[in-house]
Amino acid sequence: MEINIATSSFSALSQATRLEALRLLLRHEPEGLPAGAIARRLGVPHNTMSTHLAVLARAGWVSSQRESRSIIYRASLAHMHQVLAFLISDCCAGNPSLCTPLIETLNTCASPTNQEPPP
Repeated sequence: MEINIATSSFSALSQATRLEALRLLLRHEPEGLPAGAIARRLGVPHNTMSTHLAVLARAGWVSSQRESRSIIYRASLAHMHQVLAFLISDCCAGNPSLCTPLIETLNTCASPTNQEPPP
């Protein structure tokens, strides 16, 4: 991943509503959520949510697909993987034992017993 792509990705997440939208979509993988449901759950006007989702889409964090009259948004797990790999690619100067706590944290977050229930 190039540094410019990484900084654009981080920039998209530097706003609270966009970060919360991504977190919500991550909890609803792989089925995703319609734009209206995201707006309602976050208490954001629909047109404002559309703008936030467009920013996330341009940065690669979400994808969308029209299903009937709705647009379903999904988190891009591939993009998240690329960003995380970018962040830890030089982790601990080649000393994997120093990165073990980080890897354990990521494994704990991913376990089914630690998933947040949908709101």
